[in-house]
Amino acid sequence: MYGSATVLDDSERTAFRKAEKKYKLYYDDTSKSSKKRRQPKQVDLSEVLDFKSVLESYRQNGVLPPGVVALHSDSDRPLFCLESRPGFYFVPEALSIEEQCQWIRESLTTFPQPPNRTNHNAFYGPVHDLFVAAKEKKVLVEEASVLTSLESECNPSASNGDVHKWKFCEEHEVSSRGNTCKSISSSVLLRKLRWSTLGLQFDWSKRNYNVSLPHNKIPDDLYQLAKRMAAPAMPKGEEFHPEAAIVNYFGMADTLGGHLDDMEADWSKPIVSLSLGCKAIFLLGGKSREDPPLAMFLRSGDIVLMAGEARECFHGVPRIFTDKEHAEIVPIESQFSVEDDICFLEYIRTSRININIRQVF
Repeated sequence: MYGSATVLDDSERTAFRKAEKKYKLYYDDTSKSSKKRRQPKQVDLSEVLDFKSVLESYRQNGVLPPGVVALHSDSDRPLFCLESRPGFYFVPEALSIEEQCQWIRESLTTFPQPPNRTNHNAFYGPVHDLFVAAKEKKVLVEEASVLTSLESECNPSASNGDVHKWKFCEEHEVSSRGNTCKSISSSVLLRKLRWSTLGLQFDWSKRNYNVSLPHNKIPDDLYQLAKRMAAPAMPKGEEFHPEAAIVNYFGMADTLGGHLDDMEADWSKPIVSLSLGCKAIFLLGGKSREDPPLAMFLRSGDIVLMAGEARECFHGVPRIFTDKEHAEIVPIESQFSVEDDICFLEYIRTSRININIRQVF
């Protein structure tokens, strides 16, 4: 995850790295059972800032923790700022349950669709209809290894320089051929989905936006949501113009290491970050990795804005909670309980999705 296998003594770790280690998921090594059955080690969460509790307390009696300030925008919901992190805004419960489910669906069905790029592009080329294929239990097969008798059974799904190099096929057709072709289950591929990019496409190899890559505009519903939510963090008299978004997909034990989002032209414009699915811990550090970070919970429906000085702060996600006690997704489970939504429910029970929207220029 961090690009090095070197084992560091705690005295050699930065303050940010120590916090990541503190909250990261570790399993109890005393158990000899499989990883699925092992119990996570207990972690002290007493220092994690809980904006859900802050909101409840503020609504009941107007009391706020030291260092937290409440602002009121045009909506009926307050947003909270941190005196020690100018430019950081937290909007708890910003999205309704219906909105959360809408963006979960879009994140799994529409957002990974070409010309949007995903982490799968490098190996498989652009993959079409991954979620549908996973729902239908199909297998992605390299066309060069697929026999002619199979071709009528397969739908074109991907190309990697050649036309339709990879195709989704029925599972039983592939298994009947033994080990004669390279293949991967669509459900495994879905679980290995780590990111997709909307609007202007981000080139991860060069760490910049490549305006020459084919792309669609940010979907209008997402554009309008981001524009509305960004308003409190915008410089006076200016409007937010979303041009790109990165969708991050987290599975159990996945983390996002401390980093800066520093490739946009104007840091006075905020990043608008939507949280969906399982609860997570978010670390907000300072301008150096040596600055001790603040830990806070991110729940489904929360929105974070980072603008101005906050854009210079290291931040990351060391932990998501997928166990029933801590995931806190019961309302989403109720909404996805109908038969057509079971596949969305199965995915989000052990996952978190983050959509972060940016103005590039």
